[in-house]
Amino acid sequence: MSSVLGVSVGAGTVRLARPQHSDQQGCVPPYSFELQSISMPEQQAEEAAAEAIAAALSAAPAAATITFRSEPQARAVRAAMARRQLTNYQLVPEAVAAVHFAHATADMREVSTLAVYDLGSSGLTVSVINARTSDVYQCERISDISGDYLDSLIREQQIASGRIAHPADPAGLAALDGLCRAAKEQLSNSNAVALPSEQGLVLLTQENFESLMMLAIESSARMTRDVVIRAQHPVQAVLVLGGGARIPLIARVLERTIGVPVIVPPEPETALARGAALLARPAQIQQAPVAPAPIPMGEHDDATPAWLTAPTRGRRPLSALTNRSHSRRELNVAVLTVSSLVVLAAIGLGLGYGPEVLESGSSSEGPQAVPASTPPRTSVVGPTSAPTPTTEAQHETVAAPPANPRQPAETTAAPPPTGPNTFTVVPGLPPVVLPTLPPVVLPGFPPAGQ
Repeated sequence: MSSVLGVSVGAGTVRLARPQHSDQQGCVPPYSFELQSISMPEQQAEEAAAEAIAAALSAAPAAATITFRSEPQARAVRAAMARRQLTNYQLVPEAVAAVHFAHATADMREVSTLAVYDLGSSGLTVSVINARTSDVYQCERISDISGDYLDSLIREQQIASGRIAHPADPAGLAALDGLCRAAKEQLSNSNAVALPSEQGLVLLTQENFESLMMLAIESSARMTRDVVIRAQHPVQAVLVLGGGARIPLIARVLERTIGVPVIVPPEPETALARGAALLARPAQIQQAPVAPAPIPMGEHDDATPAWLTAPTRGRRPLSALTNRSHSRRELNVAVLTVSSLVVLAAIGLGLGYGPEVLESGSSSEGPQAVPASTPPRTSVVGPTSAPTPTTEAQHETVAAPPANPRQPAETTAAPPPTGPNTFTVVPGLPPVVLPTLPPVVLPGFPPAGQ
């Protein structure tokens, strides 16, 4: 028993198709199916389909494929399946199942676009579909032309002939419709049919039948041609399905009207269910995706997007942390140096050294001019050191910053010679040179040296 099941939901009939066996390559022969048909009112078709699927799956677990004609019908089928807690199924449009069945039963190598003519009991559906990708270009349905309408034409013709009395109740009318339907189906293999009934003898010939059907079938052929024109895709073949496909006149009229070959499979009313069974596949458990290997910090592939390789606040490369600590250390050294210079400048100003320096700077020329010193510049990116200021003035000394082990030692100018006005205030710091004050001349006293 196969583990797949195909289901087609018609207006008054639900058909189930289960492949009987497979060949060595796992392919299912298109006509080796176990078929089952369930008739019910049109309003209960979806519920009957769900009930039939539940019974079939309880007997033999299988994956089911269900065809649908429209989106409202698909929603009704989903709701009926959900009420029975059935999940191992898929829904496909009727045209997709029809094309898949055509590929399995006919030579479709030269067909890129296919027209599907589905004449059922409740209406006619015409679809234009891509035979290679199953894309539906156009799909239209009418209820004016249907299998029930053709049966009513035969019934009225038989009553008008006087051989059959008009049924008195709806049950008798339904029985007469069933007899006319059987006569229509038998005409596909014979030229005349005679079926007895309680109301009389149903007598129908091929010639009478075609004269009755010609107007309706020609109208359906023109509708098919108009749908193909609106789809704007020329078709290479027409596939005829449904119970009405057993009428030989339909294939002849379609071929004459559209001008392409017409394909009529055996048992066309079960083609959708068999195509759905060919599309059904047992459910497979999806494997969990494998997580990619973690990328070492600090190493990124060139093909990786920038938003994936940018370091986040919580995770920084080790090199970035090391550079940051070095930058902080150098910044502290620079701040300490500047602070020392500020202290020395304050002491000099307090002792009156500032005006003397300004005067000597403005009056000095040549090599004794004091160059302007630039403040040290710090950087937070890499380790840097503040430049060591030098002094060439005779009465000025500036403390040199601490030596940086990361840079080679630089030669500095020799300190000024010690004099009588040089005093060491803080051990380890440069001495302070006091200015020489001019002698004070008091009134009434001669200046010094006179």
